[in-house]
Amino acid sequence: MNKIYAVGIGPGHPELLTPQARNVLEQCTVIAGYRMYLDQLGPLLDGKKLIPGAMRQEIQRCRLALDAVLAGEAVAVVSSGDAGIYGMAGLLFELTGEAPYEGIRVEVIPGITAAVSCAALAGAPLMNDFAVISLSDLMTARGVIEKRLSALAAADLPVALYNPASRKRQDLLEYAVRVFREAGGNLPCAVIRDAYRPEQQVEICHLDDFPFETVQMTTLVLIGNSQTRTRGNQLYNPRGYQDKYGSGN
Repeated sequence: MNKIYAVGIGPGHPELLTPQARNVLEQCTVIAGYRMYLDQLGPLLDGKKLIPGAMRQEIQRCRLALDAVLAGEAVAVVSSGDAGIYGMAGLLFELTGEAPYEGIRVEVIPGITAAVSCAALAGAPLMNDFAVISLSDLMTARGVIEKRLSALAAADLPVALYNPASRKRQDLLEYAVRVFREAGGNLPCAVIRDAYRPEQQVEICHLDDFPFETVQMTTLVLIGNSQTRTRGNQLYNPRGYQDKYGSGN
């Protein structure tokens, strides 16, 4: 059976590329992906045929990758973080339901998604239930995003905000900060920019003094809930062990 790999490459640091993902990429003859993500793979691309592209060229890029599979190549389509979380895995499944790609099987190779990698830089703010939501309205209607944000704020859930803002779009981030402030008060949060890259910045703050000016597309925002604690420049959420079992002394 023909196969295409949807590979999550993590946040971009070589040490956070999983051994399974590295092995698959080494075996593939063709690698497709957003140009910035390909650049992060460095020597792993040596000798490979590349299908690069820009944002909003995802369908074209995936079709070219599937055509390469039909031509007999071993092909991987890479996504930052995890390919099944705002990545290319879903699109590959859609396209392989259509002619002439119905005989191609999609195999998803997991990667370390931004919520997990950025939470580690901020401490342990996702220790209990949490939510993940993208603020990009390219694929999801603005009204749907607003409804989900309001529901999450009312549910007192910590949330990881993907794609929080761009040069032309900041209003949904302003909306998110406002509804979480109204529902939960001056909650602690973390703003992580360019995680695990040379330009990395980690800022612990509160909603009252949220640093909108530092947020862009390579930023992930973590907003805590009523249980989130701060310790120095880190956040954490209790899991509940102390309340249930005591200190153990």
